[in-house]
Amino acid sequence: MSKIYQPAEDSYLISEILKKEIPKLLEKNSELKVLEIGAGSGIHLQTIFNLGIKKENIFSSDIDDKAVAHCNSLGFNCIHSDLFENISGKFHLIIFNPPYLPKDVREPCDSQTATTGGKNGCEIINRFLQQAKNHLTSKGKIFLITSSLTKGINWLDWNKKQIGCEKLFFEELCVWEITS
Repeated sequence: MSKIYQPAEDSYLISEILKKEIPKLLEKNSELKVLEIGAGSGIHLQTIFNLGIKKENIFSSDIDDKAVAHCNSLGFNCIHSDLFENISGKFHLIIFNPPYLPKDVREPCDSQTATTGGKNGCEIINRFLQQAKNHLTSKGKIFLITSSLTKGINWLDWNKKQIGCEKLFFEELCVWEITS
């Protein structure tokens, strides 16, 4: 039985980035449309709402039905989707805290959906990067987190820059700002 991914260091790092970056984005566009893929506990949905983005402009999805139900119970629009499978439209900002760790057979199966990104940790991220261009406005941004343990990310022709990192005892987490 799966559990909703609870906020941890990665979630808190993205939340801090959102607190710094959302006000700048809102200065340029007060009708900012935001999509979070893998909404989990809804921590980022609540953060961006608290920063002034209207609930009707906040969209989210998760592959876990419990996470979808939880985010909907918080009053956010959340649907079941494997990445962009059931997503339509374009967004000014897409947020993704993906499963980014390489497969570890010691990890319990019920937590692997939220943490394991494939054999090398990059497989879900690479699928996301391939699909995201169809859902990002021309001047849109993506905030994506990765781990130093993730190997083999194919950045395609995206422009990327690190906008925040945190060293933990066994890995370094980095948030990337990605644009076309």
